Amino acid sequence: MYVKKLQTKFIIGIDEVGRGPLAGPVAVGALCATPRMLKKFRLIKESKQLSHAQREVWYERIVAACGNELCFAVSFVSPQIIDRSGITFAIRLALARSIEKLAVDPKACMVLLDGGLKAPEKYLYQQTIIHGDAQEVAIAMASVVAKVLRDRRMVRLHKKYPQYGFALHKGYGTKAHYRALKQHGPAQIHRKSFLGS
Repeated sequence: MYVKKLQTKFIIGIDEVGRGPLAGPVAVGALCATPRMLKKFRLIKESKQLSHAQREVWYERIVAACGNELCFAVSFVSPQIIDRSGITFAIRLALARSIEKLAVDPKACMVLLDGGLKAPEKYLYQQTIIHGDAQEVAIAMASVVAKVLRDRRMVRLHKKYPQYGFALHKGYGTKAHYRALKQHGPAQIHRKSFLGS
């Protein structure tokens, strides 16, 4: 069901980050804000259109604005669950965790989701938007917080597994990452189901 956004008290934007990497968790960001607050962030772009430095700046602005009119949550699901149950299940699980953390009345919000994402059925007012991260401010903001926090987690994992270069490629399948895998084999943080035979 779709309603005009201004008829709802809050707008929730949801986006996932890390669907495709060979290593690390998948992350889903859920950001809740009033329409008035979203206007203050109208110049933001989705995370893929921003540099690392730009994402960090926007992230800090979002954190600074958190309060009665803005909050967000990012949830991670491990490579082990991805391997056991699949990436679609993992994203759905992370999404459910993130939106629940917001603790918003499902009847008092409009949920906007990127791509093929879908919120739990109790969120009566929701809309899935193809390329929504480039069209809706709330989704773009969710993409930024999810990307920044996942990247920071991969940098921390680099300290534990420096041989793979996670600080540079964040677990994605770059040539350097494949070379490291050939030399060292997969680590616990790798998605074995993504590596093939």
